[in-house]
Amino acid sequence: MHNPLTERRAGVLLHPTSLPGESGHGELGRQALRFVDFLAACGFTVWQTLPLGPTHADGSPYQCLSVHAGNAELICLHDLVERGWLDEAGGDVHASLARAWDGFGRLASKAERRAWADFRETHDAWLLDYARYQTIRNLQQGASWYEWPAALRDRETDELARLDRDCASAIEQVCFEQFIFFEQWHALRDHARRHGVLLFGDIPIYVAHDSADVWTGREYFSIDDAGQPDVVAGVPPDYFSATGQRWGNPLYRWDRMAEDGYRWWIERFRSQLDMFDIVRLDHFRGFEKYWEIPADSKTAVEGVWRDGPGAGLFEALAEEFGPLPLVAEDLGTITPEVDALRDRFGMPGMKIMQFAFEGGPENPYLPQHHTENAVVYTGTHDNETTLGWFEALDEEQKKTVYSLLGNPQADMPWALIEAALASSARLAILPMQDVLALGGEHRMNTPGTMLGNWSWQFDWGLVPEGLAARMHDMLQRHDRLQG
Repeated sequence: MHNPLTERRAGVLLHPTSLPGESGHGELGRQALRFVDFLAACGFTVWQTLPLGPTHADGSPYQCLSVHAGNAELICLHDLVERGWLDEAGGDVHASLARAWDGFGRLASKAERRAWADFRETHDAWLLDYARYQTIRNLQQGASWYEWPAALRDRETDELARLDRDCASAIEQVCFEQFIFFEQWHALRDHARRHGVLLFGDIPIYVAHDSADVWTGREYFSIDDAGQPDVVAGVPPDYFSATGQRWGNPLYRWDRMAEDGYRWWIERFRSQLDMFDIVRLDHFRGFEKYWEIPADSKTAVEGVWRDGPGAGLFEALAEEFGPLPLVAEDLGTITPEVDALRDRFGMPGMKIMQFAFEGGPENPYLPQHHTENAVVYTGTHDNETTLGWFEALDEEQKKTVYSLLGNPQADMPWALIEAALASSARLAILPMQDVLALGGEHRMNTPGTMLGNWSWQFDWGLVPEGLAARMHDMLQRHDRLQG
């Protein structure tokens, strides 16, 4: 497997929900193809997204209902109209998909039915159980799996057989939605490849308690017979929070995962490598040591450090797949042991330009401290937009930023974009908000808050004339064009 992280490139961070779309969020249709065309015109060769799984009601892609499934709300309904399976696009996505499933049953060609059968067989390891999970969840008015009647909660064989019999149509529809999602995703990936654009995904280290993965794989998680966690994930108190962060995800039983050669993780990676050319590992430090918090603790203060799987997991992945194009999210307080684990497997870490201007000239995020084996960002999905960040600084702080950047003549965000592109880091990623020079009202996520996140969308009217030519010139000057 060729590793694209060995070449000097640049890309854009944009979650597909932020594409223009008629349903209040983006979709994997014409707008996604147009975005790839825009990237190629600029000279960008990487499109980074957030996790693409189905979300809970809060819309966070970091708390998905499955590590394998795609978010059916991203399906482009216009494509289904063009194929004749749907009368018109619009309205509720899932109601439209139900009509499309009926249309597929009546009108699909032999080749389309063969593709459907092949999809079912290829994804057999997770697809049926995910469809069962979603079907039961709907029958239980959205209740979490650990709140279901015990026979369903505990996956009793007779109860699952009854479900398969009584709810066959609903289960089939969920499978069909996944079939369409992955058909559209792979069509997008093929279009991206033809335009020299690589797709860059994201694997959160933990999974949501209420997920098909925990329901079907309880032996791999520290939960009791009623499905409740004994201990939960988070991070300890630090400079930013006196009580730390209690995330609440169930923790892995790494000893159990090691017993079968990390098969659960291998299958998780298989799904992601089928979709992406590069993958980011969120909260990489948790693979070396993780913070274990008693489930009955209201804060993270009472947690303790526990050993993660360390090299064992990554050796198992390398044995299965060969060298992997992985990026380690190594932000925050990182120990020498975490650095050593990342470097042992050749993973680039992350450098965030917005973090570079506190603490003086020794700050590791300053460009002069970057290494080639790194990914540099102006900011991430969790940061303020660069323009919003800069405008919130006082005048003295603004002078410091410009001084440490060598007093460039460019305004923000272009001064920081130029510095990121000039970095020795082989891959530079710019959030779309920064490419469009947008202010703080266009922020994607504010960590620690519950409202107003994950809903940002751009429209093509925000793209100024000549932007593609300007970006292409900048990428050329900084030797970041490929092909």
